[in-house]
Amino acid sequence: AAVSEPAQKCCTENIQPFLASILEELMGPVSSGFTEVRSLFDKEVNEIIQDFQKTNDITKLKENVDQLMNLPFNSVKMEPCYLKVNLLQELLQDLKSRFKVYHIDFVIQRTQNFMQELMENAVYTFEQLFSPSRQTDSAKVATIIEKVKLRVLK
Repeated sequence: AAVSEPAQKCCTENIQPFLASILEELMGPVSSGFTEVRSLFDKEVNEIIQDFQKTNDITKLKENVDQLMNLPFNSVKMEPCYLKVNLLQELLQDLKSRFKVYHIDFVIQRTQNFMQELMENAVYTFEQLFSPSRQTDSAKVATIIEKVKLRVLK
């Protein structure tokens, strides 16, 4: 009870007025990282479509979809997504000194983990939605892949 009122006053005067601007500043790199995840997924599925349209090979299509399932764990391909979030390092340095924010690396790592998790969910959903369609006419497969991709991106 003795600490509650001074703590409430401190938060109200020294932290709360800055929260909206801090959140806005931090969301820039976070949003660009998640946008990069979306773009990477879109690009990879487009490559699958193009490859299938060239070859019309269902076996190769299955291999490509299987490779897509490993995308969240492909550090080389995911690296551009992660780099977008590394900008938080600079932004959080100012917060560290002003608000005693520690564990900056933890914030960045958790954000990158969420990005990987988002990609895992995207490729899993893609595979689940596309899997029943593999037995259809090969002339329709590219269209089906595109529709499934758009559904996942939605």
